[in-house]
Amino acid sequence: MVEQATEPKSLERNRLEPEDAQEALEHVQELLRRQHLVEELVQRQEAGDTRAPLVEALVHRQHEAELSALLDDLHPADIAFILESLPKEDRQIVWQLVRPERVGEVLLEVADWMRESLIATTDQQKLLAAAESLEADELADLAPDLPPEVVAEVQKGLTDEERARLTEVMSYPEDSVGAIMDFEMVRVRNDVTLEVVLRYLRRLHELPDHTDQIFVVDRHDKLMGSLPINRLLVSDPETKVADVMDTEILTLAPLDEAAEAAAAFERYDLVSAPVVDAVGRLIGRVTVNEVVDVIREASDEQALSKAGLQEEDIFAPIPKAIRNRAPWLLVNLCTASIAAFVASRFEETVGHIVILAFLMSIVAGIGGNSGNQTMTLIIRALAVGRINAANVGKLVRRELQIAFFVGLGGGAVAGLFAWAISGRYSLGLVMMAAMVLNLLVGASIGMLVPLTRSRFGKDPAIGSSVLLTFATDTMGFFIFLGLATIFLT
Repeated sequence: MVEQATEPKSLERNRLEPEDAQEALEHVQELLRRQHLVEELVQRQEAGDTRAPLVEALVHRQHEAELSALLDDLHPADIAFILESLPKEDRQIVWQLVRPERVGEVLLEVADWMRESLIATTDQQKLLAAAESLEADELADLAPDLPPEVVAEVQKGLTDEERARLTEVMSYPEDSVGAIMDFEMVRVRNDVTLEVVLRYLRRLHELPDHTDQIFVVDRHDKLMGSLPINRLLVSDPETKVADVMDTEILTLAPLDEAAEAAAAFERYDLVSAPVVDAVGRLIGRVTVNEVVDVIREASDEQALSKAGLQEEDIFAPIPKAIRNRAPWLLVNLCTASIAAFVASRFEETVGHIVILAFLMSIVAGIGGNSGNQTMTLIIRALAVGRINAANVGKLVRRELQIAFFVGLGGGAVAGLFAWAISGRYSLGLVMMAAMVLNLLVGASIGMLVPLTRSRFGKDPAIGSSVLLTFATDTMGFFIFLGLATIFLT
């Protein structure tokens, strides 16, 4: 017996290369520029000129037709890219030209911050039409952002099976495997021959996307193994599924973290993986396209968090952008003030040996760069789960040793430079010692901040660069000027 969970939708779309998406964006921007230019020219016409509104309407209609034709030829991901690259006013013009049957696909592709704003400006009938065109797992992704009345109306049109799937997916946490799994998969029994499987597959309209294996289940839908497609194609058709299937396969649970699933896909080069419940029943699968989204979102979030930012529209209103960026900048201002205060305590030393004012920035800068290397390595290792209680001590010792030896080498070069421009070997030795000590400070903070935040369940990247800069600047000034005060004055 051969079973298919659901027949996939056919999506015949032109998939553009990245450079083509860029060209499409430039084309859209040019059409919008022309449209705005015509509107400005019409506004300058004399009030008595009755032809002006007619000209504007004709040109406006022509530009809309060109934009609509262009959008119809684009993949939803490319439309999302264009929308995210336009100012709010132009974005709304383009969004209104997206055909209703494609609205749902585009909403699935855009970033979360944009999805909310697009939904807020879309009438409910258009949203309802968009939601009705989506599968249960896709609808579950949009449901939290859709108006409740739209979700309720869509549920009325679902079958009992689809409604159960929607409820199931929506019940899982946002960052879990259950939230990203889909139900499009082919299942077979282990007692049929490969010829039976092949004959059934030929009757399907198409295979679900990223089908690299067919899942083998018993009559109660418990997962028994998988049948790789390549093995299906090259094996004797009279062979039974049980004789060629893999019984040792990686399975996921719906409450597993999506990040852990992504790490497994990366480690084992998976294309798809089955999702089973507590009793081993096959309930869905995770595919590589969903995992790529998880990895990309995590990477984007990490890059922004490191600078103390949250994801935002690049054309967001200025007050909103200020609220996003100001907090950590204010923290940075405070930390910089502390560093300046520390330096000011050594005014007499700097006044006595003026060249210290030029050299102390080298100590602080190199310490910050070295610490940033350590911090990036630690954050990356935490993200992929390579750091645990058993190896963290060894890792800390290793990083401190690296910082020490790099500090010796870099400090020797910096010391020679200080000696060359000052003529004082004692200043060179102070410079070298300060470099070694500040690199050790940078490495320590580079490890301490992300490891501590991770220990308490916080994002290890948030504000890490700001705190690192504070430590290396303050301690760099203190160490260098303190050593200079002791040994040079």
